[in-house]
Amino acid sequence: MERLHGSSAVPTQLRGGIVALGNFDGFHRGHQAVVGRAVNRARAEGRPALVATFDPHPMRFFRPESPWFRLTTLEQRERLLLAAGVDAMLVFEFDAEFADVSPPDFVTEWLGRRIGAAGVATGEDFTFGKARGGDITLLKMLGRANRISVESVAPVTEDDRPVSSTWIREALHAGDCETATRLLTRPFTIEGVVEHGDKRGRVLGYPTANIALGHYLRPRFGIYAVRGRLDDGRLIEGVANLGTRPMFDPPRELLEPYFFDFEEDLYGRRVEVELVSFIRDEMMFGDLDALKARMAEDAQEARRRLAG
Repeated sequence: MERLHGSSAVPTQLRGGIVALGNFDGFHRGHQAVVGRAVNRARAEGRPALVATFDPHPMRFFRPESPWFRLTTLEQRERLLLAAGVDAMLVFEFDAEFADVSPPDFVTEWLGRRIGAAGVATGEDFTFGKARGGDITLLKMLGRANRISVESVAPVTEDDRPVSSTWIREALHAGDCETATRLLTRPFTIEGVVEHGDKRGRVLGYPTANIALGHYLRPRFGIYAVRGRLDDGRLIEGVANLGTRPMFDPPRELLEPYFFDFEEDLYGRRVEVELVSFIRDEMMFGDLDALKARMAEDAQEARRRLAG
C-alpha cells in the first residue's frame, strides 16, 4: 500500500478510484464499515481503493491545548488499512491553509483534480470545508456536479448507541478495556521504542520495557494485563504499569510492561503493547517490600486474566 501526501497529485494508476473519507483514528467498527464499503465497490468496479485522512486531527489544530486523545499513530492506521484491502492512504495536512478551503473547492480541487476520485464513501455525519460548512447533503450535490458519486454509510450501533472514537476514549478513561476492545475489534495498542530507564524494575525483580506515551490518549492510570508484539512478530504476555509511578521520583508518564518468562534485551526495539484488562489503580505503598509483594499479586492476576 502507498502512503501519499494529500497536497500532491495522485499517480495515474490510482486515479479514478473510490475514496473513503474520514479521520479514522482508531479504525473502529464504524470506520471499518466506511472503508469496507469503499473497498467492496472499488473491487466490484475494477478501481483502486483509497483512504483520505487527516494529520494532525482537526481538533488538535483548532484546540492545540487539548489533552492527547489519539488512538492510533499514522503507522498503525496504515497497517490496519492495508489489512482491510486499501491500495493507498492519502494524508491531508490539516493546517491553516487546508482549514480555509471552501466546501466547493474541497470537492472540485481536492477530490476532483488532485485525487481524480470517481466515487466517495463516508459516514453520514461527515463534515468538511471551512468552518465545517459542508455536510453529507452538500457533498452529494457537489459530487454530482463534479461527476463524483457519493455514498453515505450509516453508523454502526451497539445497544442503540453509535460506535465512535468518543465512546472508546470514555471506556479507556474508565479502564474498561473490554468495551474498547469490542468497539475497536482489537485491544487498544500503544507502540513505541523501548527506552533505558532507571532500572528500578530490575532491582525489584521485575525488569520492565519503558515506553513513552507520546501523543496517545492517556487511559486510566494503573496496572494492566498486557500482550506485547515484538518487531519480529512474536507475541508475549505480561503485566504493565501505565502512569506516573507514584513511588518514585521524578514523576513521568510511562508504559512499563514486564513480560513473563522473557529475558531478551529490548532496548531500542519497537514494541506494540495491547491493553487487555485493567487490574487496579496506581497506589502508594509503605515500603519497597510491600510494593514487591503487590507486584507479585498483580503478575499472578494478569496471568489469570490472559489465560481466560
